[in-house]
Amino acid sequence: MSVTQQYLLDAYRAAQHGEAAPPAPGAHDWQVVREVRDYGRFHAVVAGRPARGRVRAALLRHLRSLRGGGARTPRPLP
Repeated sequence: MSVTQQYLLDAYRAAQHGEAAPPAPGAHDWQVVREVRDYGRFHAVVAGRPARGRVRAALLRHLRSLRGGGARTPRPLP
């Protein structure tokens, strides 16, 4: 049974019992994404780590290690 079929069945049963219909599939997806992000930020702060920019910083560290690390040096002129 697909998500849409399950939703329609639940909405039908709710209507038969005079109850409110359940929320449509995907109605609260962005709210869940925001809550997961806030949860991760909260635990980062409690653990003493930076709350923002952690993924970008980790990617930059990884890229620098692949390039040989260190500061970027300008190319010599031909």
